[in-house]
Amino acid sequence: MNGLKVGEVARRAGVNLQTVHYYERRGLLPSPPRTDANYRSYPAGAVLRVRFIKRAQELGFTLKEIEELLSLRATPRAGCADVRGRAEAKVRDIDEKIRTLEAMRRALTKLVGECSGRGPVTDCPILEALDTEGRS
Repeated sequence: MNGLKVGEVARRAGVNLQTVHYYERRGLLPSPPRTDANYRSYPAGAVLRVRFIKRAQELGFTLKEIEELLSLRATPRAGCADVRGRAEAKVRDIDEKIRTLEAMRRALTKLVGECSGRGPVTDCPILEALDTEGRS
């Protein structure tokens, strides 16, 4: 067999060896055949697939969502609109996370503004607010 060993796949894809094994266990990367010496022998396309997975993760897709994207790619009846719909949903998720993070930032900035940074920790307005905020 002229396939790639797992270390070569990892090196070419720019990930560590455990990442390749993890993707294989998760079913994102098909289990390759083994050589007579019992080494995994990955096809060259495995490198492209690992890179695809990593790039999708960098864009915020979860491994489950990436699995769905990979399934779409392998489904002859799937269209570009199916992929676009998933990407639009991810954009909405990211927008919601941004709104949540901005609200957290405003709240924390307010707390920092209320604290002089002087005095004993028992009188810290930030800790007091964390004790009381959200209590009914």
